[in-house]
Amino acid sequence: MRAISLGLIFALTGVGPALADDWPPADDYINSLVSCETSKDPGHCTFTRTTWQKEYANAISGAYQGQRNVSFCLSTGCNDAIRQNKILGCAWRIVIIETGHLQADSTDTANLMYFCGREHVDEAGRHAAYAQARTMLKKFGVAVR
Repeated sequence: MRAISLGLIFALTGVGPALADDWPPADDYINSLVSCETSKDPGHCTFTRTTWQKEYANAISGAYQGQRNVSFCLSTGCNDAIRQNKILGCAWRIVIIETGHLQADSTDTANLMYFCGREHVDEAGRHAAYAQARTMLKKFGVAVR
């Protein structure tokens, strides 16, 4: 029954399951150069590192909130818990919009404009982010324009 339900969800949303083997391991994004104790917010840093595996797994499985959380941490570093990668954070924002999540709202559009904007990513970075997003969208089975 669960397989039928997942198949129906993927058919209705247009988002297909991505295989975990198709993605870099979650640990690749942990900022091992900084100890959470020296972070501006040690509690948040520790919490983020504790929940990162689950959030990342949710993101690559197509879960809306997981994608939001991963994109935020990649864009900001989440108090030094995660290695900041503004281009990849922007790419996840593009994925959130382009997959057509039913939960997506105006904050997602605002976040796309902000985290992919000039304050965070230059023109070359935006081109790289869109290329990365196209690759990610293909992994989710979303038709790429």
